[in-house]
Amino acid sequence: MSSTFFTWLRSPAAREYFFSTHFWGPVANWGLPLAALSDLQKDEELISGTMTTALACYSLVFMRFAWRVQPRNYLLFACHFTNATAQSIQDIRFVNYWYRGGREKKLGLTAGATPVEGKVLQAVKAAEESKKAN
Repeated sequence: MSSTFFTWLRSPAAREYFFSTHFWGPVANWGLPLAALSDLQKDEELISGTMTTALACYSLVFMRFAWRVQPRNYLLFACHFTNATAQSIQDIRFVNYWYRGGREKKLGLTAGATPVEGKVLQAVKAAEESKKAN
């Protein structure tokens, strides 16, 4: 198997492939999914739901393109599959944080309380505790 690969690697077909946009386009495009993967470690507060959804849709469209173009561009497909997956995870994190109580949980607020209500509750509890201490 490996000898077949190395034989192909020395062939004119390999040189033609490695010096084409069929190879270099996807290689240059890998910056997008690599950035998306590194963003998975960042705070949910920084996620832009609009941009994340747009990037996921963009990658879904180009996954189809990479599959339909002849010859199929598996490297481009893998690049956009990785990006679509990472952006979808970011979208899930965004929705959980902003719409499913993740922000309140992170800030230590009671379920359903707005940030202002949570601060008032914390102030009341602090006042009660200081009153008990005196």
